[in-house]
Amino acid sequence: MTSHGPAPATLRDSRGFARLWTASTTSAFGSYVTVLAIQVLVVDVLAGDAVDVGLVNAARWVPYLLFGLLAGVLVDRVRRRPLLVATDLLSAVALSAIPVLTAAGSLTVGWLGVLMAVFGLCTLVGDAAFQSFVPRLVPARLLGPAHARLDQSDAVAQASGPAVAGGLVQLLGAPVAVVVDAVSYLASAVLMATVRVDEPRGAAERRVRDIGPEIGEGLRWIYRHPTLRPLALSTHAWFACSAVAGAVMTAFALRTLHLSPATLGLALAVAGVGALVGSSVAVRLGDRWGAGHVIIAARLGTGTAWVVMAAAALLVPGGPVDGTWGGGRAWAVFALGQLLLGLCMGAENANEMAYWQTATPDRLQGRTNATRRSANRAVIVVAAPLGGLLGDAAGYGSALVVAGSTLVVVAAVSAATGMRPARLGDDHTRAPVS
Repeated sequence: MTSHGPAPATLRDSRGFARLWTASTTSAFGSYVTVLAIQVLVVDVLAGDAVDVGLVNAARWVPYLLFGLLAGVLVDRVRRRPLLVATDLLSAVALSAIPVLTAAGSLTVGWLGVLMAVFGLCTLVGDAAFQSFVPRLVPARLLGPAHARLDQSDAVAQASGPAVAGGLVQLLGAPVAVVVDAVSYLASAVLMATVRVDEPRGAAERRVRDIGPEIGEGLRWIYRHPTLRPLALSTHAWFACSAVAGAVMTAFALRTLHLSPATLGLALAVAGVGALVGSSVAVRLGDRWGAGHVIIAARLGTGTAWVVMAAAALLVPGGPVDGTWGGGRAWAVFALGQLLLGLCMGAENANEMAYWQTATPDRLQGRTNATRRSANRAVIVVAAPLGGLLGDAAGYGSALVVAGSTLVVVAAVSAATGMRPARLGDDHTRAPVS
């Protein structure tokens, strides 16, 4: 809860949330710049292939596989705001090393993977702390609107970040574009340091031997819960499919559709527009249809979006291509797929996050957030390189179709589980915790 006065009646009344929102928006803008810049750096600057893209993407998530469960225990044992400040600062340092190594002529795919692993460790702890910190600033009844607001600003960053990144990469080079993200993390750290909130000191003095039982308690809450279990398993599958699509997306756009970095950035920006629209109606959709129905429908749409993007290859003109636009119609179809992808992700995320946080007591927030995120990222570590291998062997468009079709099947299966009738405000008192 906030440190002064009664619980806020609206998000506007919460000064702490306003600063948290601003910090999140600032770092999100820089992150969308980096998403494009890193992949272009691998493909164009370091002359890597889809396997290299997959390996660099996977390196960012290796810490989730190695330290994810421990991070959850850490977040539940200590105050969460100092963790947010520290991880923002360390992220800025890791990202700043990329242009430094490039200027020295020492950057390789291997070193880039190492830096992404360090950045991933900061992201692991920072994201678990962030998601566990939001319920301390915002009352349960405002969590849906709070996540919708966060998603809206993230969507604006998504819409503008790739377009700016494309221009920066085109004019100044991919390493310079990464500097934008480093600065954004510094700004986020300063903003987070000024959020005023009463936090319990946690229980950092607990014994090391207690770590195992604490991890087990978090695992049982997720995987024995009648609704969270199918939701978690479905989300793991979503991340696997997304990792396959992400490993081939840039190579597909640059080499199959012949987009330039700038026009690829514009197409990715269309996804941001879709995400803004989707997040703007997410709360109303959840109230009307229920969180479970919205999540399932959004995942069906996400799988369809990847198939639509793959179809853009059918419209690439024959003969020489100048490499600046991708044939016009091909770019339009690819951007349409990005729009649908953004719409679905925007509508889904606020409902999913609000459901997780209202279904989980405060003492378990760190462990459940870190545990499920670690499982999701562990899936990426495996699926991203496999996606790159699939793209190189069968074609980038074929890999997109495989990812999209698989997710459609997973979403259809989810409709037959306890996930489908889930609504915010469900009674969770009978969920097993021991």
